[in-house]
Amino acid sequence: MITRSPRVTLLAVCLLLTGCGGGAVAVSDTPSDIATAPAGAPAPRPEFSVEAAPQRIPGLGPRTLAAIPSRSRQVVVVTGRGRDSPDSTVVLYQRDGTGWRAGESWPAHNALRGWTDHHLSGDLRSPVGVYSLSDAGGLKRDPGTRLPYHHSAGFTSPGTGFEGESLAGSFDYVVAIDYNRRPGTSPLDWTRPLGASRGGGIWLHVDHGGPTHGCVGLAERHMKELLLTLDPARHPVVVMGDAAFLAR
Repeated sequence: MITRSPRVTLLAVCLLLTGCGGGAVAVSDTPSDIATAPAGAPAPRPEFSVEAAPQRIPGLGPRTLAAIPSRSRQVVVVTGRGRDSPDSTVVLYQRDGTGWRAGESWPAHNALRGWTDHHLSGDLRSPVGVYSLSDAGGLKRDPGTRLPYHHSAGFTSPGTGFEGESLAGSFDYVVAIDYNRRPGTSPLDWTRPLGASRGGGIWLHVDHGGPTHGCVGLAERHMKELLLTLDPARHPVVVMGDAAFLAR
């Protein structure tokens, strides 16, 4: 229930029934004001912000930044190593009164063939773009996320990956990426607004140690941390693509 709170054919079939692309987006330290000191008094030392935060998220160009909703205060940036690479890094940025603050950089996997700006079912590429993060779920129980969470045995991932690795546990925790899906529903919901040919079931999920069909895989501890941090009230989004695309 919702509490408000794939190399082998078998893999392709299994993922078609679940997720991961199956079936079917100037810093400067500024001194504070310095008061005039009385005659003979030592001049006060200027104070600098120890944790000055950038006003823009590093690595994102103007076109990418413009696609991020102004109300979003949490941005998960997935930066691919190359257009055709399955390797990427993930950083969660959170905005406060002084700017964007970066979390740790986490290693991740994306789709086997890299990235695309026109994702199609079975192309083995992850869709680039900016997408909201509205819903979560998993085979394991809700770890305490603020996102709506669907705990279900439907989050199964049998078989082996492209490098022969086991897929067991890959869907223990997932966050649905709102590419070709209906926000506000379980990640398992099969509604595809753009049509089945444009793929779907693109998730952030537990990394199985190899490339995905279209999703982004993170270590389980990082997925759990992400789930505990994301807050619908802060309108979280994911910004994903190869570095060159993100820098436009």
